[in-house]
Amino acid sequence: LQTRLQAGQGYGNTLNCVLTVYRNESVAGFFKGMSFPLASIAVYSSVVFGVFSNTQRLLSQLRHRDSARAPVLADVALASTAAGFVSVGIGTPVDLVKIRLQMQTQPYIKANIKLKPTVPGFPVYQGPIHCFRTVLQKEGIAGIYRGAGAMLLRDVPGYCLYFIPYTFFCGWTTPDGCISPNPSSIWLAGGVAGAISWGTATPMDVVKSRLQADGVYLNKYKGTLDCIFQSYQNEGLKVFFRGITVNAVRGFPTSSAMFLGYELSLKAMKRDQTETNP
Repeated sequence: LQTRLQAGQGYGNTLNCVLTVYRNESVAGFFKGMSFPLASIAVYSSVVFGVFSNTQRLLSQLRHRDSARAPVLADVALASTAAGFVSVGIGTPVDLVKIRLQMQTQPYIKANIKLKPTVPGFPVYQGPIHCFRTVLQKEGIAGIYRGAGAMLLRDVPGYCLYFIPYTFFCGWTTPDGCISPNPSSIWLAGGVAGAISWGTATPMDVVKSRLQADGVYLNKYKGTLDCIFQSYQNEGLKVFFRGITVNAVRGFPTSSAMFLGYELSLKAMKRDQTETNP
């Protein structure tokens, strides 16, 4: 829904988008492009959270000579920025494949293989691997990383507004005297942080989605600035807030589960280390 609202045409609002996708593509339409992100989400999340936590520890070690000390706001911001930069390197190709597949409005038809149609309404890619290989062959590495600039402008401030609110709300909801936050505090803080982050990241998310969807059938945008100018000239300021409801609503449960899994995993590993090295 997010991709269709941001990069597609003819969807008035979220409900209209749901009904249109279901009417034209049935339930399968809501799961297009899911396999590639599903296969890579574990690696992506572990790298991003790993970079964030290790950068925090490094900064605490350099600043206070104690890596276990609670980080200050500046350290959290720097660690979030580092996580945002790393996320672009891993996430851009994954998002590009997902969006290219989602912007094909019909399922792949075997009879069309020889025709190689390039007009809207006909599929170009057979699946995620075929999509990745086709883009790489036709557009090179630059094609695989199309939209990386917009993603960088989305993820660096986005992760700052992800980890900083989480750290603040986690501390605020944790009772005095507790060494670590309880699961309910983690769940709530993670959800609030996710809603804030995705809600504020929507304008650049729209630009990124449009740049990466561009090229399925034709090339319309020359780059990030050109996409911003064309989108504003043709549709006004409101275009940059397309999909904000979907982003914010999706951000709460997704981030709650992500942070809860992260914190519980850290606790489990620390407990194992303590039992192994008493």
